[in-house]
Formats: sequence, C-alpha cells, structure tokens
Amino acid sequence: MPVWVCLLCVSPLRATRLASESATPPSLTAAWHDPGVHWRLLIPMKPAAQAKTRLRGATSADANHEQLVRAIQQDTLAAVLGARAVHAPIAGIHVIAGQLPWPAPFPPDVELVGDAGGGLNAAITAAALLVRQAHPDDGLLAMVADLPALRPAELRQLLLDADGIARAVVIDAAGSGTTMLLAAPGVDLDPQFGLDSARRHQQSGAIALPAEPGLRQDVDTADDLRRCLRLGVGERTAAMIAHLV
Repeated sequence: MPVWVCLLCVSPLRATRLASESATPPSLTAAWHDPGVHWRLLIPMKPAAQAKTRLRGATSADANHEQLVRAIQQDTLAAVLGARAVHAPIAGIHVIAGQLPWPAPFPPDVELVGDAGGGLNAAITAAALLVRQAHPDDGLLAMVADLPALRPAELRQLLLDADGIARAVVIDAAGSGTTMLLAAPGVDLDPQFGLDSARRHQQSGAIALPAEPGLRQDVDTADDLRRCLRLGVGERTAAMIAHLV
C-alpha cells in the first residue's frame, strides 16, 4: 500500500529542482556588489523523531517520518548554503540544536549552537544574544527549518531587500505564521514564533517583506508538502518521496 497516496498527484521527478536552478546564475555573478548589511542566520532544528508531528499521517511508519523530516531539514540547510554561491550577504549560519541525530556531520560553514531550553522563542533569543555579542555589526535572521522549496536566489534577494529595515518578517503561505524574522544590527530580534506569529511580529514593529513562494511555504501537513512539491523541492526531499511512493 503506498504511503504517499495523498501526494501521488505530483510526480517526484517533476518535484525535483532542475540542476540549473542550483548553479550560480551568471547574471548574479556579474551584478554582485558588497551590500550594506551582512546577516547571520539562526536555524532551530528539532531531532527528526520529535519534529513535525502533524506530518506523521503522510507516512505509514515512524522511521519513514523521521527520514522525511531529516530530508526537509537537509534541503533547507542546503539552500541556505547555496545562497552564498549566488553572493547572498550571509556572514554566518548557526544551527540551534541539542543532540540532533544527523546522518553526517554539519558542513564546516555551519556553527552548532546549543539549545538553551525554554521553548523555541527562548532558544532563539539565547542564541541571538550569543551570536550578537560575538558579531555586533551583523544583522540577524531567524528562520524555520522546513522550507524544502527554498531557492538560494530567493534568499539572496530577500536579504538585499531587508537592507535598511530595522526589523522585518516573512509571513508564511497560510498567512498567519512566520517563516523568517530579521533584525538589523543593534535591533533586538524579539522572536514571537508560534500561533498567530505573523500578527504578533507585525504588532511589535516588524515590517512584512514581499517574498517568493519558496521562502513562505513551510511544511506542517501533507497538504503543505504537496504545495512544496508543486513549487519544486530539494533533491533529498524528492528522493525520499520517490522512495516512499
């Protein structure tokens, strides 16, 4: 019995990004300039066994769920790393995690920051304080780790667009949540992720930034994943779905 019946309307082969989308676009290389603000990205990651409980109905076994969540996390991180190849103004990548099961060591460009506990917002706040103490001249961006349709060029453009804005938010595709929260150097991040976070972030002064679909479409349910497949997901997520179908 297929474990991805709800997703069969989208071919895994069509869901995979074209190789050319991962390469550095020549136009971006030629147009590169030093931006005003460089950013440090904070990416909280739960162990796959504990993450995305609402997505469990999409798979028939816990082991498959963990592999799928891990693939989504890996593709999100790969897109962030790929943004540097298109000259995104990223000064550092910091994954917030405790003991995180990972099939391979983190890439050398990624710094692991311990989870201080107290919930998601407390962990982000503590990590932001540590990173900002070490790098006071850089902006901060906290983002979710379930953006398998994220493209490097989209992230680059977002960071360039955020230059000059004190605090900004990327609202998720559903319109009520947050996928990214940005704070310029010297500005408190003040994360308020969770239920109705888009409204709370805006009420606390964050400006909603226009964003491409890959920046907004996170994955909480099988329907969310189907939407990501239509946008085109990273190779690990596509391969995992092809294996499960």
